[in-house]
Amino acid sequence: MYDHLGLHVKDLKASIRFYEATLGALGHVLCSQDATGAGLGPKGEPGLWLYADGGTRKPGVHVAFRAKNRAAVDKFYEAGVKSGGKDNGKPGLRADYSPTYYAAFLTDPDGNNVEAVCLA
Repeated sequence: MYDHLGLHVKDLKASIRFYEATLGALGHVLCSQDATGAGLGPKGEPGLWLYADGGTRKPGVHVAFRAKNRAAVDKFYEAGVKSGGKDNGKPGLRADYSPTYYAAFLTDPDGNNVEAVCLA
């Protein structure tokens, strides 16, 4: 059901240190890191993303739901916009994430970033 979760953090280095230690106890590792964020999870499969908020402290969280195919991503987006969600990224390939990363993003009525993603 879930593909990954994202948290906005005020101190990226402190959060990486915390999650690397606590999730390391569960067998998870730091999979990816740059100046704006980090991904942790099983080796090669980050499921928790930490996003540096840059002092803006954005509300809400990021939740990505796994879709069975690209048509389901499109349907997710269309249904979300019709039911009160706001566009936060139309359906399409995100080649900067991965060559097959097809996703759509919506902002729900409470300001959360909600995504549907198909990795095939």
